[in-house]
Amino acid sequence: QVRLVESGGGLVQPGGSLRLSCEASGFAFSNYLMNWYRQAPGKEREWIARIFREPSLTYYQDSVRGRFTISRDNAKNTLYLQMNSLKVEDTAKYFCNAPGENAWGQGTQVTVSS
Repeated sequence: QVRLVESGGGLVQPGGSLRLSCEASGFAFSNYLMNWYRQAPGKEREWIARIFREPSLTYYQDSVRGRFTISRDNAKNTLYLQMNSLKVEDTAKYFCNAPGENAWGQGTQVTVSS
């Protein structure tokens, strides 16, 4: 059974940092491209970052480029999102996605507020 479980969300002040994790199971994680998405209240889910099988190959949405870093540890079947210089507008529920398996996690809430 394919499963993605996000963790690491929470409440942080503007300018702060968080690291999200996504533990994958039930499929050959190292063989798959992975994405992070987010969804703010009242808005559509949006793609923010992608990492290919080759961990050095990554892409970002313009609004997070230079602040967020996507990475993966294939030995641990885990995807990460390091988020620095957080802004109020980064408040959202964050989801990991394995498009090759059409799989989504349940999401983890990130709230940026003073």
